[in-house]
Amino acid sequence: MFQNLRDIGYQVASTNHAEAIVAHDFPGEMAEISAALDRFEISARDLIASGGGEAGSTQRLRRELDGKGWHKHNFLQRATIDGIEREAISHEIDHVRRAENGTIALEIEWNNKDPFFDRDLENFQRLHALSAISFGVVITRGASLQERMIDLVEACLAAHGVEGEDGLAVFDMKERTARQRDIVARHMRGGVSYRSAFAKAFVADKFGTATTHWEKLRDRVRRGVGNPCPLILIGIGVERVTNETQSKPANQGQLWPTIDPSGG
Repeated sequence: MFQNLRDIGYQVASTNHAEAIVAHDFPGEMAEISAALDRFEISARDLIASGGGEAGSTQRLRRELDGKGWHKHNFLQRATIDGIEREAISHEIDHVRRAENGTIALEIEWNNKDPFFDRDLENFQRLHALSAISFGVVITRGASLQERMIDLVEACLAAHGVEGEDGLAVFDMKERTARQRDIVARHMRGGVSYRSAFAKAFVADKFGTATTHWEKLRDRVRRGVGNPCPLILIGIGVERVTNETQSKPANQGQLWPTIDPSGG
């Protein structure tokens, strides 16, 4: 059912018969997600300009889903004894879609600390146990995007002719800290170019292994976090990244062929 997404650069995995549930009871709702992801792309410039935070393209994806009825919702679970409320627990979900055959919960984890996956999956687990949702969806950075993030940043610097700290002004970044500049300087003392040094330092600082990405999500699912809630997991691949001169996402085989990522 998700081959169309795989064909355009997304990773898709499922648990606990989620694909069968989707195909039988929620084809229209998943078509809404697929259509939004088909239009989704993120520019390499956005990766840098956002400073690691949620990029404008990711915010547009949220707005598109919201416009199709995938609204933020706070599930409130109350426990009462003899009419007296003893406990109230809330479960906030960024995107909830109520459909004829049930309710879907969806979270986008573009770049949070990876324990946010525990929160999301445990919320899905509790809500599914209460029959409040039929299944959960998590969208995050895919493995190919995570693996090639340094290449993307370095190639983007080359595309903008950035050769030093002053050149970063083109990205409207917040002022760089002394610590950040020192890390770049240390890399350069090892004999690498400014572009390479910046890319390594920036990605380690903003998109490091302890942030939300595909492998961190799969690790938790393999351990059973969220089980037995059916899950659809979607990873945004490197193919969905563009440079400013492209109208379509880059292919996975190469970064923009007119750019020399080495900075030479």
